[in-house]
Amino acid sequence: MANSYDVIVIGAGPAGYVAAIRCAQLGLSAVVIDDMLSKNGEPALGGTCLNVGCIPSKALLDSSEQYHRITHSLAAHGIKVGEVDLDVPTMIARKDKVVKDMTGGIALLFKAHKISWLPGRGRLLGDKAVEYTPQGKGKAEVLKADNIIIATGSRPIEIDAAPLDGERIVDSTGALDFGEVPKRLGVIGAGVIGLELGSVWSRLGSKVVLLEAQETFLAPADQQIARAAHKQFVNQGLEIRLGARVTTTKVGKQVSVHYEDKEGKQNIQVDKLIVAVGRRPQTDNLAAAEAHLLLEDRGFIQVDDLCRTNLPGVYAVGDVVRGPMLAHKGSEEGIMVAETIAGQKGHVNYDTIPWVIYTHPEIAWVGSTEQALKSMGVPYRSGTFSFAATGRARAMEEAAGLVKVIAHAETDRVLGVHICGPQASELIAEAVLAMEYVASAEDLARTIHAHPTLSEAVHEAALAVDKRSIHKAN
Repeated sequence: MANSYDVIVIGAGPAGYVAAIRCAQLGLSAVVIDDMLSKNGEPALGGTCLNVGCIPSKALLDSSEQYHRITHSLAAHGIKVGEVDLDVPTMIARKDKVVKDMTGGIALLFKAHKISWLPGRGRLLGDKAVEYTPQGKGKAEVLKADNIIIATGSRPIEIDAAPLDGERIVDSTGALDFGEVPKRLGVIGAGVIGLELGSVWSRLGSKVVLLEAQETFLAPADQQIARAAHKQFVNQGLEIRLGARVTTTKVGKQVSVHYEDKEGKQNIQVDKLIVAVGRRPQTDNLAAAEAHLLLEDRGFIQVDDLCRTNLPGVYAVGDVVRGPMLAHKGSEEGIMVAETIAGQKGHVNYDTIPWVIYTHPEIAWVGSTEQALKSMGVPYRSGTFSFAATGRARAMEEAAGLVKVIAHAETDRVLGVHICGPQASELIAEAVLAMEYVASAEDLARTIHAHPTLSEAVHEAALAVDKRSIHKAN
């Protein structure tokens, strides 16, 4: 094994492996160090996202949606089915196969690009050196490179009020591997992760209660969209208790969860409890003291606009740096850094990073919310359009939700697009592209959208900014 490379990447999640591939495309020799283990205890590429995050959760979300459609929705289409059996172990096995296929695909990409992969732990030393400790009983060695990219990702936040035991009280990883559907499931946190995992098990028959410490539901989202989503989730049977701060838990035959809200001390009994209160950067023991790597509050690595740390030739990308903890954000930062190292002009537009919550209906947005624009004193106009007024959504029995387009009141430039509804995760791409090209609401309004499609709701919302939507009263 060589001890010197052009680039050493610590971490093989979406930020790290993408950075390594782009480096290789640009003619740089790259090695990736990563300590992720698969469910079977084998080294695996892809980081949290592919192994215990984005991909397995979406696999379960899709499986649970299929089950819910058969048991609740097909009758409206004139399709009647008999008794439906739910095989949770098979569902979990399918999820595991999807993960294995995806992580294996990255290994093939590494081979094709001649990228070295070293399973184990990387630790930043001084003078552009990294200590590599192989998994198992291998001896540590020092690797050198002109450039080092830190992409060690994040891990779930644990709270003293609900210590994990891996059986009754679990984090987001444990919630992907229940052997059966819990009759009553508690979730601490009603953010992205809590809502998605709660939705999975709710669709499969669990009675789900989400305890959210904040008084506002989905505070980062546009509140008009958040209210629409909240209504749909409640209609689906999700119980969302806001302003609920968990104080203690006790594990017996069930988990007793004690919390406080505006009405005082409360208690619920659940069979399983998921702790989903957010994630924190994985930077503990990442750098030796002599490296003098500068960290910010909560463990984030301090970087500039090009993801350069305070150390020459050392970069950090993804969940370990400022900004949203989103896989696609980390990937774009990885590409930016690789191109910067190669002498090109790397760039990430942080104003056009899309957010998606893969519930049903889906929630997606890009740009500013109405409440943010109000607080900044930015003049704006907005237009909305309901999916209930689109023929395609009606035909799909997916009429819940709406699209909201926000534009500057003086320039008409699109400042934000917010969607709650079917396939919002796909529809938001049009809005991202529009904002990348500094489009106006008028540009969207004059763009021809095929009929009948869900995208017509985006078109009509853009028309509504100027109060000239065709298929609703203005």
